[in-house]
Amino acid sequence: MKASELQGKGADELRKELESLLKAQFSMRMQKATQQLTNTSQLRKVRRDIARVRTVLATKA
Repeated sequence: MKASELQGKGADELRKELESLLKAQFSMRMQKATQQLTNTSQLRKVRRDIARVRTVLATKA
């Protein structure tokens, strides 16, 4: 996901996107803890996507 894509979305859409990313991150953390997560690089991608969404939300506020 690119920041330019996020800037075109509204604040409500960004909040929903952030909520889904946080749920995905929690799920992946639980999978990693139980050694079920095979692709651990997904955690880094989700964490960075969360940061991007939060940054765009902060600039819109």
